[in-house]
Amino acid sequence: MNTVIDQLFALQQVELQKSSKLPATETSIKELRALIPDPVLGHYDRLLARGKKGVALVRNGVCSECHMRVAIGVLATLMRREDIQLCGSCGRYLYLPAEPESPAAPAATETKETKPAPKRRKAKKTEAHAI
Repeated sequence: MNTVIDQLFALQQVELQKSSKLPATETSIKELRALIPDPVLGHYDRLLARGKKGVALVRNGVCSECHMRVAIGVLATLMRREDIQLCGSCGRYLYLPAEPESPAAPAATETKETKPAPKRRKAKKTEAHAI
């Protein structure tokens, strides 16, 4: 699924990794820029002109550039990939990478069977007998 934010993140990766002006790199940059809407590209370019990254990764609900927690509503929108979102603190576009496939839980037969811990017993009260 190629959304605007995916294309913007790919553009940032190409622009930050270019060490020399190769024709292939320049053409891929031009192709990516043609796919991104002008208002989004304008904001991205303003951030780059200030020496900042235009797109920040979101990891564990935190913006990777300013290290501020992202609002839960913004996270929900990013998870559904409905719209692009800006960080409320630093103003960068937020990119939530696709979660890697989690490994399957080991089957019950493969794990060691352990006995449950013994229950603790209450201590008996000793009564003093009157003579």
